[in-house]
Amino acid sequence: MSEKIKILMIDDHPMIIEGYQNTLLFTKKDNQELEIDIANNCDEAVLYMDKSIKNERPYNVLFVDISLPPSTDGSMSSGEDLAEYARKILPKAKIIILTMFNESFRIHNIIKTIDPEGFMIKSDLTSSELASAFQAVLNNPPFYSGTVNSHIRKTITSDIVIDDKNRKILYLLSQGVKTKNLATHLDISLSAIEKRKKQLREIFDVNDGQDETLLNEARKKGFV
Repeated sequence: MSEKIKILMIDDHPMIIEGYQNTLLFTKKDNQELEIDIANNCDEAVLYMDKSIKNERPYNVLFVDISLPPSTDGSMSSGEDLAEYARKILPKAKIIILTMFNESFRIHNIIKTIDPEGFMIKSDLTSSELASAFQAVLNNPPFYSGTVNSHIRKTITSDIVIDDKNRKILYLLSQGVKTKNLATHLDISLSAIEKRKKQLREIFDVNDGQDETLLNEARKKGFV
């Protein structure tokens, strides 16, 4: 019995897509028939997804790169927004996230908002890993690549509980955002931010007021 699998690959680097495509076609099982569409940006991807629903032939698997240019209407700023859209309109599709980002905050956030069936950091990627991920996602998800797993393990084994706002503060500080500008990113007052930073210093046992010291401790524990 042949199994037809409809796939949408979304990445703005044609060479990368070609590599994924060749790997899957070369390593697929004999009974698998792959139908692959390619989108290079958010707009094309949305068109393909909407069309697949209209034609009653929804996608089974989506490969989504996180670093995509924003959509023309500005409603989507990255592959993360695109994956969230896919979750809504293609509830049965398996989503495989591919990204260069390997910061804990981003990984944690993607797992929380999208909960993908597959999650690969591009620097971990070999063709055999991609082939295994594809089959695992079809039959026994989730499949996370090494870097993703080690970040998850680090965060689980650390007995420190940090909520999303505090994670975001650490992430923004690590990106060089100044404390006085954090409020605009987080929709909370400057005094609330100061309070949270004090909390973070206590959690990580940091006695000086330096952001760098705080970030170093947070890094050691896998939070940045």
